[in-house]
Amino acid sequence: MKSKNLFIETFGCQMNDRDSEIMIQLLADSGYIPCADAESSDAIIVNTCTIRAKAEQKAYSLLGSYRRLKRDKPNLIIAVTGCLAQQEGKKMLSRMPHIDLVVGPRGIYDLPALFEKRSASKKGIIATDLADSFTIPPFLPDPGLGLGYKRFVTIMQGCNNFCTYCIVPFTRGREISRQPDHILDEIRHLIKSGVKEITLLGQNVNSYGNDQPADKRTSFPQLLTLAADIEGLERLRFTTSNPKDLSPALISCFDSIDILCPHFHLPMQSGSDKILKKMNRKYDIASYLNKVGALRQVRPDIALTTDIIVGFPGETDNDFAQTMEVMEKVRFNSAFSFMYSGRPPARSCEFTDNVDDDVKKKRLAIFQQRQQEITLECNNDYVGQVMDIMIEGPSKIAGQWAGRSGTNHVVNFVSDHNFLAGDIVKVKIEEGCLNSLRSTLL
Repeated sequence: MKSKNLFIETFGCQMNDRDSEIMIQLLADSGYIPCADAESSDAIIVNTCTIRAKAEQKAYSLLGSYRRLKRDKPNLIIAVTGCLAQQEGKKMLSRMPHIDLVVGPRGIYDLPALFEKRSASKKGIIATDLADSFTIPPFLPDPGLGLGYKRFVTIMQGCNNFCTYCIVPFTRGREISRQPDHILDEIRHLIKSGVKEITLLGQNVNSYGNDQPADKRTSFPQLLTLAADIEGLERLRFTTSNPKDLSPALISCFDSIDILCPHFHLPMQSGSDKILKKMNRKYDIASYLNKVGALRQVRPDIALTTDIIVGFPGETDNDFAQTMEVMEKVRFNSAFSFMYSGRPPARSCEFTDNVDDDVKKKRLAIFQQRQQEITLECNNDYVGQVMDIMIEGPSKIAGQWAGRSGTNHVVNFVSDHNFLAGDIVKVKIEEGCLNSLRSTLL
C-alpha cells in the first residue's frame, strides 16, 4: 500500500485532542502517515471547537486558506470534524465548497470508509448523525505510531446536563458510555506498548455507566478500581466531572486507590446559587463546599482546580462577590476563567439581562489577579515536601529537566543524567513559582 500524508490541526479540548489521535490511528490502516505541514499533505483534517467564538473563527480562517491548496491539488481531501462540523453541517459545505467531508464527533470512527467514498464520488459528504442508537466501537491504538508514556482513554461521549451556556449536548449528543471491557482492553494494550499513565476522558465522567441498564451497569468508581488493578499502570487520572454527580464512592477512591493521582478538576462556574440555578448546574454552593471538604478529608494533599464563568447573564456585583468569597474558602490550586459569551443554540443566548462587556472584563481581571496570588501561595506551601514526579523531558529552562507531580504540577530540577520520559524520580521542592515548582533531585 502506497503511503499518503495526513495533516491534522486540532482546536479545543482534551476530547478533541484524543479524537485527533483516534483519527490518525484509524487512518493509518488506509496508509495515511501524519506529516508536519498542510502543503505536503494528501489529506487535511481540521478538528474544530465551537465552545468559544475565537476557536470557531480560527477554524474558518484556516479552512479558507486551504482553497488554494485544493485548487492546486484537486485530489486533496479536506475534512472538517468536531463540534463546529456537527453544528454547521450543510451550511459549512455551502460556505466552503472546497471542503470534502463534514464529520461530527460520532462520525470519526467511519473516517476510513468516508475517505474512500469521497475519493470515488467527488461529492461533498456530511456525516453528522446523532442517533441514540450509536455505540462507541471497540478500538485498539496502533503501537507503531509511537504511543509515548501517557495517553488519554475516552470512556464516554456526550452530556445529558444541558447547562444553559453549553452546546455539548447539541454537538456531541446525549451520554453514551463505552463498554468497560473495551476500555480495559485498550488500557492493557497501551501498557504493553510502554504507556505508564492513563487519563480517563469524558464530558462528565462521574455519570459513566448511567446510560446502561441497572443490572449491567459498571459505575465510574468501579471502572477506576478495575483500571487501577491492571498490572503495569503507574498513574491514573480522569477529567472532567460535574459536582452534582460526585458520589461518596468516587471520593473514597482517592483513599482506596494508591495510583489515583491527588488532583481533581471540579468546575464550579459561579459562587452564586442564583447564577448556578440559572446555569442549570443542579447543585448549590453548600453542597459543592461539602464535597470539597469530603475530598480533602480523605486526601489532604489533593490539588483542586476549577472552571469559572464571569459575567453570566444576570450576574450582579453581589453574585460576583460570592464567587470571590468561595474562591477564598476553597483556595483552588488554579482556575480556568472566562468571560461569558453566548454560543447558539445554548439556551442562555435567549437571556436578555446580559452583563456589559466592560464590567465582564473588570470582574475577570479581579478574579484572575486574586487567583494568581492564591496559586503562588499554594505552590509555596509545597516547599520542603518530597514528591514523586514523572519525567516529561528536558525543561524549557536550559540545563534542567521537567516532570509532573501527582498533583499535576510541572516540576523542574537540575541534573546531567539522561532520563527517559515516563521515569519516576524523587525530588525535594525548593521554591514555588506561579506556573511551576523548582526542586532538587534526591
